[in-house]
Amino acid sequence: MAPSTLNIRPVETGADRKAFVNLPFRLYARNPNWVPPLKMDVLELINEKKNPWFGHGEAQLFLAERGGTVVGRISAHIDHLALKQPPEQGFGPGVGFWGFFEAEDEETGKALLARAEEWLRAKGMGRAIGPVSFCMWDETGLLVDGFEEPSVVMMGYNARDYAGWIEKAAYAQVQDMYTYACPVVDGFPEIVNRVVAMGEKNSRIRIRRVDKSRFDEEVQLVLDILNDAWSDNWGFVPFTDAEKAYAGKKLKPLVFEDLIRIAEVDGEPMAFMMVVPNINEKLIDFGGSLFPFNIVKLLWWLRAPKVRIMRVPLMGVRKKLQASRMASQLAMMLIEFIRRDAVSKMGARQGDFGWVLASNGPMRSVGEAVGGKVDKIYRLYQRVI
Repeated sequence: MAPSTLNIRPVETGADRKAFVNLPFRLYARNPNWVPPLKMDVLELINEKKNPWFGHGEAQLFLAERGGTVVGRISAHIDHLALKQPPEQGFGPGVGFWGFFEAEDEETGKALLARAEEWLRAKGMGRAIGPVSFCMWDETGLLVDGFEEPSVVMMGYNARDYAGWIEKAAYAQVQDMYTYACPVVDGFPEIVNRVVAMGEKNSRIRIRRVDKSRFDEEVQLVLDILNDAWSDNWGFVPFTDAEKAYAGKKLKPLVFEDLIRIAEVDGEPMAFMMVVPNINEKLIDFGGSLFPFNIVKLLWWLRAPKVRIMRVPLMGVRKKLQASRMASQLAMMLIEFIRRDAVSKMGARQGDFGWVLASNGPMRSVGEAVGGKVDKIYRLYQRVI
């Protein structure tokens, strides 16, 4: 019997969207290190009416089918804010993206990439970067090293074969991103302790917890620092006001005042660090759904979470301090203050620091200074199309 023809078609209906979301559940059904995302969260992410990214972006989702079975998926998308960024920072005019890449086999993967490129070319794009789903603040990069452990919260996981397939499609590495595993139970190296102790004696510095009773205001402050701190980084695209509000709403259940600190210098907020408990340690057994009973389990867990891993997804120091010694001192103080509470109150044994751009020497130095070792590498690819 001749093999069935592969068909790549756009996602158009609600049923198509569900098929798009459901595919990884079949592909990774026997992989113990894949953490099933909550299906309702992915459906919301790809919904133009609910995700504020679509306020400055446009996307087309595609499904690959063979013999009536969905065997692959991909998005092709354009971020109009990314098009306005300086080209020397990685994006800029003519740069489009693809993401949400999943494929049952190499033939399917190659065809999906070609279809995404075709859509981008029709929109006037000359270069494709991926995987990015949909933006750098969502799941970014292809896992190329570190398959032996489950991914942590807000980080992706994919099949080992994907890197080879993408590279055979003439894509080349454009940027790597590292995550650092840091032991936290017994504290950090003595040099870090000395830096922190000196900072605690400095009357100009105040490290405070966020005030959840002023949650919206605190979210705006933290993300304003982030936009300033990261504005010169490779791949930076600023949060819009709508995205700030949306991020606050999504992250609020994972916000614990002990785990988010703001560093003030002479009364001015200059740096922050956000740590979240690794909710994936619970989600891995939920099968992608909160109903009927998982929602009760999750709400109970969120009252006083106990986890092995804490993740640092966001951290930043305002640009005007970044070239100073105080920048690293504030970073060390934030890390140590949060570490104390994460260990004593939530039982954390490991910190997951990242992702960190391979090109970001100062932040890599911070990860190494606190005893971190690179445990996962994510890669972004690009190709002139």
